[in-house]
Amino acid sequence: MRNLRHGGRILADQLAIQGCDRVFLVPGESFLAAIDGLHDLPGIEAVVCRQEGGAAMMAEAYGKLTGRTGVCMVTRGPGATNAAAGVHVAFQDSTPLVLVVGQVGRGMLDREAFQEMDYRRMYGEMAKWVAQVDQTERIPEYVSRAFHTAASGRPGPVVLALPEDVLSARADVPDARPAVPGVPKAAASDVEAFGKLLAESERPMLIVGGGGWSADAARDLARFSTAHHMPVSASFRCQDYIDNRHPNYCGHAGIGINPRTAKRFRECDLLIALGTRLGEITTSGYSLVDIPNPASRFVHVHPGAEELGRVYRPDLAVNAAAASFTAAIADLEPAGGDARRTWTRECAAEYRASTEPRSTPGRVRLEHAVARTRERLDEDAIVCNGAGNYAAWVNRYFEYRAYRTQLAPTSGSMGYGVPAAVAAALVHPGRQVVCFAGDGCFLMTGQELATASQYGADLTVIVANNGMYGTIRMHQERHYPERVYGTGLANPDFAMLARSFGGQGVRVETDEEFDAALDEALAHRGLSLIEVVMDPQALSPGATLDEVRAAGLARQTETPA
Repeated sequence: MRNLRHGGRILADQLAIQGCDRVFLVPGESFLAAIDGLHDLPGIEAVVCRQEGGAAMMAEAYGKLTGRTGVCMVTRGPGATNAAAGVHVAFQDSTPLVLVVGQVGRGMLDREAFQEMDYRRMYGEMAKWVAQVDQTERIPEYVSRAFHTAASGRPGPVVLALPEDVLSARADVPDARPAVPGVPKAAASDVEAFGKLLAESERPMLIVGGGGWSADAARDLARFSTAHHMPVSASFRCQDYIDNRHPNYCGHAGIGINPRTAKRFRECDLLIALGTRLGEITTSGYSLVDIPNPASRFVHVHPGAEELGRVYRPDLAVNAAAASFTAAIADLEPAGGDARRTWTRECAAEYRASTEPRSTPGRVRLEHAVARTRERLDEDAIVCNGAGNYAAWVNRYFEYRAYRTQLAPTSGSMGYGVPAAVAAALVHPGRQVVCFAGDGCFLMTGQELATASQYGADLTVIVANNGMYGTIRMHQERHYPERVYGTGLANPDFAMLARSFGGQGVRVETDEEFDAALDEALAHRGLSLIEVVMDPQALSPGATLDEVRAAGLARQTETPA
């Protein structure tokens, strides 16, 4: 007897075989058969979201949290373009993701049919592989390749477009087996060469980042750092790869880098980039490391062979996943003399000094809110944020104590925090989840509070409301002082908005009110939101609005006409 299944059921069966247990989607008519295919698979939960960008970001956060490939389904045209924001996050953050896009029927292609797009061209710059499945019988083959590609080498997103008639047609086809992604492993010769370079170094600096890490890799990193008196810095938004209380932790490299840490990068005699690409943000606009020849000896370890030598010429290029390399070096013979011990102590002391908060204007201060939140959260609590000046307080003052307790986009995508928090609360219902968001950042994906409410997600959202797009206002005052335009915001009552979604909401205007609100929010099961009414003068952790403007005016005065 033939085993005829429609394409949507074949697709759903392949997802289950590949280990998918949750699909984030916004339903659409172009993939009705795929939704039907999920109906009889209790092992896969469909999380219905309110906008495709939020759905894709949730799937990306799922990939970060679990180490498995996140899955998102959206409809053609507008659905696909909305989802592009999450695909871009997955690409720059090296997160495994499979996006399934409904497509017009094959008989309508190339006519600009309703919502028709060429997804190969649209996603070509932001995905590892983009394909269209034009035969129902080949769905298992394409899904298998998608999961292999998303998780192999440098992880990243894959996009599969499936025409409506391919999903609705029936076929008798065998299922694919579970994917076995190719993960590059450290060679013994690479480890030996690394050991020799390390033994000759008195002032090394190790910077970690990128995708493909694990809790075991984080533990191996800490062991290696301890045994070799190795200072460790984290690339942008990867601060949870090592316990920030580790005596050798030297802070993050990225937006708002401690100037003394930046100086150490330029003074080191051995720079080790482990998993990170050393992109623009991590290198302060490519200024920390000379291109193409770094001033110090340079070791680059990365799972993507194409990244090695792409910008910086390494003395040792190691094509290996971070988890493989950390496991290999964790048991190297301990090394490091008095000079290295002194160097590492100084680096770490400079980081700790930079975490002493500078008081900012206002009756409720974000540095206080971050510190209080840090004190009240469990060690495995998950902290999420999107992008904006408010995140600088979180980056500088929050102390991450366990692997995968930070969910934030290295791509600098606004709107990431709320969807990431929803995904985190669903994946880890027993852990505390807190999202920091700016007023502009929050309203880009704030409708996903409806998703949180629908699925009973237990999370707390802290909205920093200063009535402006703060980052752009900061740059505006630096480069075009006193010419404010296009950065002001008129906001709703965020606390009332949370209550309208069935959650708990409160508006606070003093530090004392925040403390009480936080205690109440963390005790509440379900959705809670705290609106923090900030003084607009509190533009960044290091400078007030007036100070930024004054510096911009001074630069204009110094610039020749």
